[in-house]
Amino acid sequence: MPFGLVSAWNKRRRSKSEDQINPWVYKPAEQWQIECKGPQPKRRNASAVYTVKEMEEATCSFSDEYLLGKGGFGRVYKGTLRSGKVVAIKKMELPPFKKAEGEREFRVEVDILSRLDHPNLVNLIGYCADGKQRFLVYEYLHKGNLQDHLNGIEHVKIDWPSRLKVALGAARGLAYLHSGSDVGIPIVHRDFKSTNILLDTNLEAKISDFGLAKLMPEGQETCITTATVLGTFGYFDPEYTLTGKLTLQSDVYAFGVVLLELLTGRRAVDLTQGPSDQNLVIQVRHILNDKKKLKRVIDPEMGRNSYTMESLAMFANLASRCIRVDSHERPSMVECVKELQLIIYINSKGLGMTMHALRML
Repeated sequence: MPFGLVSAWNKRRRSKSEDQINPWVYKPAEQWQIECKGPQPKRRNASAVYTVKEMEEATCSFSDEYLLGKGGFGRVYKGTLRSGKVVAIKKMELPPFKKAEGEREFRVEVDILSRLDHPNLVNLIGYCADGKQRFLVYEYLHKGNLQDHLNGIEHVKIDWPSRLKVALGAARGLAYLHSGSDVGIPIVHRDFKSTNILLDTNLEAKISDFGLAKLMPEGQETCITTATVLGTFGYFDPEYTLTGKLTLQSDVYAFGVVLLELLTGRRAVDLTQGPSDQNLVIQVRHILNDKKKLKRVIDPEMGRNSYTMESLAMFANLASRCIRVDSHERPSMVECVKELQLIIYINSKGLGMTMHALRML
């Protein structure tokens, strides 16, 4: 082998092994490389870089009093930066065998969110990559996540017009990702679920947690074959589970599951139920297009004066198409946005809402 080729090969091998052996070596976000062959878009805003000390000050040394929630990634705290800005701080806490995976997810989330700009995506304010410590700093959303509002953790459950507003906002966020967004290449979220839909004071939905997101390949290809099926049980696209082929329609399936949660007020998977009633999709799929049976699964906590049966039937029909086993039979997210806009109009018209009230949704 010619010397030039040997030298280049050795350089590539050293570079690769260094990143794999010690993934915790700090690099500025600008040096991180997402698997993207297209031109790198300009960043909307440079993400702020914080120190561990600043993270400790913001959360009173990660006091339980400031704890907002826990997940497989670690914990999320409410914090106040030195500027006085209130934020949500995700502290990554992973076991040793998952550290490399966690580092990859951390870099992906910072890189992708730094490029995106949409009102229905959570805003990444900055990050901390200090030694082996990893933190993500987001805008603080006062109303928490959607699942809390549907499952009684919040004191008041949201009514039907508000649920339609949340569904439309989430649909717009996914449609933006799938359309190519500001990255120039479609993005699959891969972990879309009700706990990753955050709500602001006006119940405007914002999609969060992009650690598993994937950029779709350029050209004519419409899927990515992954070695490991990742996501959350209950939201998995059946085709992705069986074949390992990830597509934009995988997000559409998960969106359909969230629509079912909005319709029924139930969890996607509820292990407190009997074996045959644990999976929401299996439980209601066969009755979504039967208006008489549909009444049995409507969330009883919704006020009857907040919805029309026509809007519920249209919503259930959309959900049923999103969760079809054959991904080719599912609508696109752009189509979902259009249908939800129509459903909102039909519901407001049936309730006699004024156009001013409709614009507020």
